Amino acid sequence: MHLKEIELSGFKSFAKKTALSFGTPISAIVGPNGSGKSNVAEAFRFVLGEQSMKSMRGKRTEDLIFNGSSSASRANRASVSMTFDNAQKSGKRLLPIDFDTVTITRTIHRDASSEYAINGTAVRLKDIMELLSSAHIGASGHHIISQGEADRVLSVNSRERKAMIEDALGLKTFQYKKEESLRKLEKTRDNMAQVEGLRKEIRPHLKFLASQVEKVKKALEQAKELSVRYREYFRREKFYLSRERARLEGERAPLLAQKGDIEKDLTSAEHTLQSEHADDTAAKKLTTLHDTLTKAREETERLTRELGRVEGMVALEEKRQIRRKESAALPVPAHDVRDFLDALESWLANADRAADMQAIHILIGTFRDALNSFRARVDSGVHDKTEDAAFAELLKEKEILAGTRQNAQQAEEQARREYDACIADREKEKEKGREAERTVFTLTARKNEISMKLQMVAQALERLELEENTFKVELTEAALLAGRESVDFEGEELDEKGALTEPRAEQEVRRRIIEKLKLRIEDAGASGSDEVMREYESVRERDEFLERELADLATSAESLESLIADLETQLADMFTDGLGKINAQFAEFFALMFGGGMAALSLVRERKRRVRDEFTDEGSENEEDASTEEGIEIKVSLPRKKIRGLDMLSGGERALTSIALIFAMSQVNPPPFLILDETDAALDEANSRRYGDMIETLAKHSQLILITHNRETMSRAGVLYGVTMGSDAVSQIISVAFDEAVRVAK
Repeated sequence: MHLKEIELSGFKSFAKKTALSFGTPISAIVGPNGSGKSNVAEAFRFVLGEQSMKSMRGKRTEDLIFNGSSSASRANRASVSMTFDNAQKSGKRLLPIDFDTVTITRTIHRDASSEYAINGTAVRLKDIMELLSSAHIGASGHHIISQGEADRVLSVNSRERKAMIEDALGLKTFQYKKEESLRKLEKTRDNMAQVEGLRKEIRPHLKFLASQVEKVKKALEQAKELSVRYREYFRREKFYLSRERARLEGERAPLLAQKGDIEKDLTSAEHTLQSEHADDTAAKKLTTLHDTLTKAREETERLTRELGRVEGMVALEEKRQIRRKESAALPVPAHDVRDFLDALESWLANADRAADMQAIHILIGTFRDALNSFRARVDSGVHDKTEDAAFAELLKEKEILAGTRQNAQQAEEQARREYDACIADREKEKEKGREAERTVFTLTARKNEISMKLQMVAQALERLELEENTFKVELTEAALLAGRESVDFEGEELDEKGALTEPRAEQEVRRRIIEKLKLRIEDAGASGSDEVMREYESVRERDEFLERELADLATSAESLESLIADLETQLADMFTDGLGKINAQFAEFFALMFGGGMAALSLVRERKRRVRDEFTDEGSENEEDASTEEGIEIKVSLPRKKIRGLDMLSGGERALTSIALIFAMSQVNPPPFLILDETDAALDEANSRRYGDMIETLAKHSQLILITHNRETMSRAGVLYGVTMGSDAVSQIISVAFDEAVRVAK
């Protein structure tokens, strides 16, 4: 037995860790519908690397993980492990790996990540596929027939049926080799095309280099002439550059000296002007004197108004006393009234001339006092003796105010004189500043004029420096062209008088002649004759190398074509031989299932048809492509019935035919195990017995794992696994080992 055990944990309805051991040739899995029997078959597909969720009855990865129930929490991952007995038998291991026991594990998580392991070591899916392919095991192979897939071998088209038979015959390995050889051949042909393209690119260049080599001698002669002309050109150019630099330096020196003197004078004038602008002491003094004069003027005006008020009151009082003496018998004589009115008119006139509200308020107060006094006199009609004392106070106040106003007028006059003197000094300083400004303007203009001349000299020096740099570059180019470190152009004495009188254009003519010679030499290739020779040899050697490489690639292509032809021949022979064996087994199993009759597989060739595309308008409805494709057709003949086509078979007859063909395919190249999920569901009692006999025959070559409801099929199993599901929606396994029970009974 190669398959030892499969262990499920969290996979679909198997929430808990569940293990099924396969120690007998035939193991049966039974149970009511919906209990999780088919989940075991899908677990085999899962651990073998199946990627199609549809093949495992799911839409998402989460559908393969136990999702919980009312009494059980959901799982976060699902894993399935399959264990093989890989011990050497007849000097050969089932799997090409140096372990007696091999366990393949696949684990998935709810984030759709998947992990693979072999004996606990993480591997890639590709590693598992390569390991299992050597034992003719795959996730979607013919050895796993899921529920409802038994009829697929009959319903698919002929080309797909041929692919299933090739898979059963174990031709995939050879097909992989053929496809790999075809890819290598295509790559080799691409390389040949690239190499040939490179040779085509090289040939014109190689021809060109050969012509260049022939021109080297002529170019060397032109190089000698260039050397002579270079020497004359360089001697004159050096003389011109030296003379021009000396002239410009001589012009620049006095200009720099003049600029320095002007800058000193300009700095002094700017300092004077800056000092005049920066010194604000005189301005502050002028402001202070102005404020003092303003205050003195305001004080004089205030005292004048106050003195006028007092003088008015004194005059009024004097008139009133004179008139009072004249009319002492009257309480208020008429002339007092007239005096009062005259005083009132005087106060009102003073109020009109007042400059501020303070003077107006003072006059109003005076008027109010006089009015109250006049009213009292009218009311009493008696002379107030206190008026004489008040009159004396007014006279005294008048004398004091007159003295104070005189002092204030003197102070105002003094402040005015000081203010006028400060303004005169200020005007003198401004005149000095204007003189300094004129000096700064004149010096700045002179400085700008000299700076412009210096700038012109500097520009001339920059142009001269560019010419000197060009001269140095030309020297370097000439040295490189001659293959030397430097150019020797000294020797003969230069006619300086002739060089001084010679126009600059003559030197330009010499330079153009040199450039033309250089172009000729470059066109001829003399400037790099050694490089041309080396390149010619390098290109010639590369062309010879590519020629050898092309020959090697052609040899490799021939070998690959021969290998592909051998593989095609081998595949054709193996397919023909295997198809014959499958036909023999198919006929035998078919006759066993139907009690007679005939069934056979035939190889057919069909032409590919190309239908017109209604959008692109390409092709035609009846246009046929020259290429063809091979397929497998099934021919059947039932006993006692005139039925010769698959379309005329009933459901049960199709089930028997598909079972016979599947069993025949598995016998040609028996896989280590065969899983059949309710392939006997459509069989009656008599056909079930025949099905059981076929199972026992198959069990001699492969382990059989049967998922069934058929009692006849159950009776042929050595171990019976019962799958149940309780209220918690978790599948559980109950096993019965019949063979062991029989031994115990005996």
